[in-house]
Amino acid sequence: MRRVVFVIYEGFQPLDLVGPHEVFQYAGRLTGGGYDCRIVASAAGPVRTHSGLPVHAAHGVDDLAPDGVDTLVVAGGTGVDQARDDEALVGWVGAAAATARRVTSVCSGVFLLAAAGLVEGRRVTTHWGREAQLRAEHPEAVVDCDPIYIRDGRVWTSAGVTAGMDLALALVEDDHGRDVAHTVARELVLFLRRPGSQSQFSVPLWAVRPATDPIRAAVAAVNADPGARHGIPDLAARAGLSPRHLQRRFTAELGMPPAAYVERVRVEAARRALVEGDEPLEALARRLGFGTAETLRRAFHRQVGVAPSDYRERFRATREPL
Repeated sequence: MRRVVFVIYEGFQPLDLVGPHEVFQYAGRLTGGGYDCRIVASAAGPVRTHSGLPVHAAHGVDDLAPDGVDTLVVAGGTGVDQARDDEALVGWVGAAAATARRVTSVCSGVFLLAAAGLVEGRRVTTHWGREAQLRAEHPEAVVDCDPIYIRDGRVWTSAGVTAGMDLALALVEDDHGRDVAHTVARELVLFLRRPGSQSQFSVPLWAVRPATDPIRAAVAAVNADPGARHGIPDLAARAGLSPRHLQRRFTAELGMPPAAYVERVRVEAARRALVEGDEPLEALARRLGFGTAETLRRAFHRQVGVAPSDYRERFRATREPL
């Protein structure tokens, strides 16, 4: 029985607790009771989340000994900036981390780890919106906010909200193997059990809406048929602009040159195709405008952080029948 202790505080993000908690609880049922999950705060009793939802902490730092913790999970949330000034809570986290097998945080929970002196020299991540703050306030850490989670020795950190479930699944896999983690993912109806190296930046985050009709026309053409010819002359014709004018305005409005945008859209199309069908990589590369499978592999790894074959295999594992 491994003791998993979740650290919460006023203003924490409820999904940072509930998501990983459910992963461990289901894994425990699946493996015959492998996890003893506990929740600790500065004081036992109701703790208000940043959305106003009250959560009951069964333990306070004065009644739960910091030793005997197998896995420490620190939730993130807007309240972390105040929580890291709570000397009793920070002290308890540091004491628990001293003997815990694994020390983890979800989202901005990494700031509480940092306050306890646990990130020096470590490669860590957090929600992309907190990256600049983490870099500025903790230069002792190696901050990398592209992956959804990072393992550096016994310290694991993750990006925001749903990434905490990816982290918890990785921890379960570390304990019980891949099959158990996949079964948990299927039971919780997770669309994809993502590898940690996968980027936290998906289309809704990077796709900026163009400001003018000509650039909208060019963008619409790319999105409508990613595999078509989308060189500068082709997009310029769609937009009714000269090639030089198209490049300048496209970059100004979307924050990236046309070629970079086309590659991202094609990679997103490849992601969908990989999980929805069995099309060979060579055929997929030709259909989506990459030309060769090797070009697709390089672009996919650059944008997503994993190889296309690994991406497809991991998704299929979560689609096996219950």
